[in-house]
Amino acid sequence: MLRDRPGVAGGPGARAPGLLPVDPRFESWWVRPGSATAVELRGDDRVTIIDPDGGQPAELTVLAPDGREDPGALGTRADVPATVLRDADDGFLGSLHARGLKPHDARATRLFGPDSRPGASEAFRAERDATVIVAAPGGRVVDGEPPASALVIEIRRAAPRAKEEIELPPPLAEPRLDFRVDLATALAYEVRAGEYIQVIDVEGRQCSDFLAFHRGKLDRGLERGLDGVTTRTLMGHAYPSPGLQGKFYDVDMDPLVEVVRDTVGRHDTFALACTSKYYEDMGYPGHISCTENFNAEVTPYGIAERKGWEALNFFYNTSFDRDNVLFMDEPWSRPGDYVLLRAMTDLVCASSACPDDIDPANGWEITDVHVRVYSPENRFSTAIAHRVTPEAEPVLTKETTFHPRTSELTDSFVEYRGYWLPHCFNNEGGISEYWACREKAVVVDLSPLRKWEVLGPDAETLIQWAITRDARRLAVGHVVYTAVCNETGGMMDDATVFRLGDDNFRFIGGDPYTGVWLKELAERLGLHVFVKPSTDQLHNLAVQGPESRELMKKLVWTPPTQPSLEELRWFRFLVGRFGGYDGIPVVVSRTGYTGELGYEVFCHPDDGPAVWDAIWAAGRDHGLKPLGLEALDMIRIEAGLIFAGYEFDDQVDPFEAGIGFTVKLDSEDDFVGKEALLERREHPQRKLVGLELEGNETAGHGDEVYVGRRRVGVVTSGTRSPVLRKNIAMCRMAVQYGEIGTDVEVGKLDGLQKRIPAKVVRVPFYDPDKTKPRS
Repeated sequence: MLRDRPGVAGGPGARAPGLLPVDPRFESWWVRPGSATAVELRGDDRVTIIDPDGGQPAELTVLAPDGREDPGALGTRADVPATVLRDADDGFLGSLHARGLKPHDARATRLFGPDSRPGASEAFRAERDATVIVAAPGGRVVDGEPPASALVIEIRRAAPRAKEEIELPPPLAEPRLDFRVDLATALAYEVRAGEYIQVIDVEGRQCSDFLAFHRGKLDRGLERGLDGVTTRTLMGHAYPSPGLQGKFYDVDMDPLVEVVRDTVGRHDTFALACTSKYYEDMGYPGHISCTENFNAEVTPYGIAERKGWEALNFFYNTSFDRDNVLFMDEPWSRPGDYVLLRAMTDLVCASSACPDDIDPANGWEITDVHVRVYSPENRFSTAIAHRVTPEAEPVLTKETTFHPRTSELTDSFVEYRGYWLPHCFNNEGGISEYWACREKAVVVDLSPLRKWEVLGPDAETLIQWAITRDARRLAVGHVVYTAVCNETGGMMDDATVFRLGDDNFRFIGGDPYTGVWLKELAERLGLHVFVKPSTDQLHNLAVQGPESRELMKKLVWTPPTQPSLEELRWFRFLVGRFGGYDGIPVVVSRTGYTGELGYEVFCHPDDGPAVWDAIWAAGRDHGLKPLGLEALDMIRIEAGLIFAGYEFDDQVDPFEAGIGFTVKLDSEDDFVGKEALLERREHPQRKLVGLELEGNETAGHGDEVYVGRRRVGVVTSGTRSPVLRKNIAMCRMAVQYGEIGTDVEVGKLDGLQKRIPAKVVRVPFYDPDKTKPRS
């Protein structure tokens, strides 16, 4: 459920979107594209269905408490088939059946349509109790149909629900244990090897300290629990998170639990669970503490009492400032946020609902915690949750459509912008994959790139305002690389824009927030345009390297209205198929992120495995290898290709980021940031340069660059270049020291004790005239 109610925290004017339930009568629910959401209404409740992106039909189905169809409860008529509900997965239908509902033969009321404006809404009042199911149907972009986009359900309750009626997230599976830890208490419980432990923050901003002891060692008289120092040493992180560095250990270096999911991303392993001494020192003698609650719960298992428990402090928001002082603030957790763990052995566990109400640790108000334990027969995806905006619903890390194939070749995956991508591949590794790209051909999964369909009469106008290029010069079938700037000229994103028709553009960026910004810009300008997210409809592979053209020629069929693969020029795209006129629909662009000849292939996720298989089979004679992010980083640095958060952010303009060529200030048309960029161009302060370093010690992101004691630049990215046999880096340098041949030093340690001599050189380092991708 969305908790998108702005409130006040810490004083007037301090907005806390999603955190404070200011209005207990209000609820907001999310309907994912192509799926359905069910909510329960009572008599006199008011419900509003909203189409935030515009052009998205909604199917509204109303069922009575006895399961029969009851559209009259909202004063509507059900006159169309409930297509999404009819095809819903068994889990969703099962949840409805569990409520005694009968959705199989239900019909729906159709709301909105292809011409509905962004923000369109329909409001209803419930005349009696009912279950409302809202679905967001949609088609496949590659088949020429508009993609589904999300809907929002807002409910204004006639009477606020009681505290005990606050809905928890539905169980991830049938739980073996399902219990509430009341506020200011703790409970102990036993967990078997392989079982999953879900710790849920019921109302938001409530810490829950967690203990876990090796049951087998306890039976042998050894007390071995979670140890923060051992865990941090082995994992190399302040606290483990889902993925490769996800386990917690005891002092014997035996793993006790593994983090499977985390919807918050901020916890603590440095501080003790709260103690009596802390409250006494703060002037609150007699205040109950987590340590006292834990002592009462674990001593029956033969575990000795302690004055302070070293615990895994879930949802506790701590960090270190630049002076290495530990500080804490209100938790990041929202209502229903959770952490999911997997037991690596039989355990004795304990969970608390922290009683600290004298500081921000629990947002100044203590509440309950809920715990569920699931059997090891279940399988749950490994995931981290992301929110595009503070008000948005969390989205768990996903696997791309190509994951069934890449996971056969490696277990080394890292989380990148909400997806799991390979870091490197078994029996290959970064260096081997690198040379395959430079000498033969590689295939790399780049599906996390965010895509939006920009459609409608004012599509060109929106694109013209949003990018630093001249969109009016972009012809159908062409692609342009561009910066995306804010009003101060700082780069929010970089992107490629495809023109599919007079009023049809595909905007491909890196930051999911860019889509929100595009919609806000369209609304501010009063444009008749739709910005529809299509990332889940278009996953993509890059096929790169000197052999890529010969490889792709075997696969791509195009109709006479499209250029052939051989005819396709740099920064052009075609709409075609793999395997003949009735084969797999694809969009193929001659673009890439390697500095080599290459292509990108976009397909619907349903077709992903078949697309991978076709490329893999065609590549056998061309030395094709898979490429992971480790090798890709080396390759893009050599090619001088910029990366968000490294070469640019919203404080860096395109000139400073090294892509000033994307800024068309001589165009008569305005765009966001143009006035600021005119000023910045006339008074440049920094520029992107290349560095060649002496020796083999690489420069890292953030290393400062010196001339004497003066800091004159900062390293943005660095690597050893296998093909150039040089130690290279990109650097954002003061313009006074940016001339080629200038001698500088890269500071290590504190910047003064250790220096690496370096010289300013041209960037890109590899093929600076781009002859290879143009070939």
